[in-house]
Amino acid sequence: MGGQKQIKVHNKSSKPDNIVMKEHEIIHQCEEIEHELPRFLRGFFAYLRGNVLPMTRLAYLHDIKFFCEYLIKETALSEAPCPKDITLLEFDEIRAVDVNAFIDYCRRYKVETKGSIVVYENNNKTLARKKSSVSVMFKQLYRDELLKKNITDGFDPIRVPKATEREIKALQDDEVMIMLDAVAAGSHLTKKERQFWEKTKKRDKAILLLFLTYGLRLSELQQLNVSSFNFSRGEFTIYRKRGKESNMPLNQSVTLAVRDYIEDERADDSKLEEIHKDALFLSLQGKRMTERQIRELVKKYTSIGLATSRKSGYSPHKLRATAATSLIGRGNSIFDVQALMDHEQVTTTQLYAAHKMNVKRELVKDMEWELERTEGKKKK
Repeated sequence: MGGQKQIKVHNKSSKPDNIVMKEHEIIHQCEEIEHELPRFLRGFFAYLRGNVLPMTRLAYLHDIKFFCEYLIKETALSEAPCPKDITLLEFDEIRAVDVNAFIDYCRRYKVETKGSIVVYENNNKTLARKKSSVSVMFKQLYRDELLKKNITDGFDPIRVPKATEREIKALQDDEVMIMLDAVAAGSHLTKKERQFWEKTKKRDKAILLLFLTYGLRLSELQQLNVSSFNFSRGEFTIYRKRGKESNMPLNQSVTLAVRDYIEDERADDSKLEEIHKDALFLSLQGKRMTERQIRELVKKYTSIGLATSRKSGYSPHKLRATAATSLIGRGNSIFDVQALMDHEQVTTTQLYAAHKMNVKRELVKDMEWELERTEGKKKK
């Protein structure tokens, strides 16, 4: 029986095997998409490999594949049966107005399958990324002298809200406490959720504290290993963007939570597959938790803190925002917070400094029109 070949890691770097494997998986996905696209895009593929992060490269390639599928299915610009067969001559006939029509199409479109119709709706931030992907591709084709004209100057601008215009969503301190009470005591959980909580409460508590204390990115937390932690030195290691290794100091709360989970709840290594033996956070099936599983866990507990529906709970990135606003609110230096959060620009950290959690509440506190009206009547 022919099957998929097992991938083994021959790792001589300082990175853990799971980090190397994760990078390999992303690069492999990129290469698979490249095989589905026209060969004349080789220069563009090389540009992405040398200039952007693997996850950004993957996002760009997905956008280009979607653009090529759009040309075939929604326009008369290509007669190719599949993206790989689109010709350079057909690409040379594309004009800025055609790309603008594509971006407009991306605002809202539907995909039909045998059993359902899925409607996709994108905001301006997503549209801007798709436009950027297509722009980079056309510019590279022009630089490689494969196209006669650089059509990107004719692309319509897309207004993306400035960072200062966006509402920063983060938990308030009292909401954090309610959330941590829920994970510690199992309060506000459904009967079914409590059954899972009995088996995972120490794991869930450690996950939430790591997010809240260090503002970790989802991928950084998901890839943590047992060997990432050196309790005798009071630190643990994470791998940031661009593969940057960073040592983080452990505080007492996180140390107790992580050790409690490892010693009293986490499955014994003898019961785990080799690939999952070093993984810190395990599912009930004894496998490294996926990003999706962690995301759903965070949504569940944040919804309790917010007193809202499970669907309206916050993402891990909003716990990152919670960590930043809380650290700054406690009077910590903006530059120290920048270093802890791994923000490339201090202007990103400044957004959290400018965010005043209760400013709107304070503004409307004394504007109780209806109370004044009814109380005024009582006084009369």
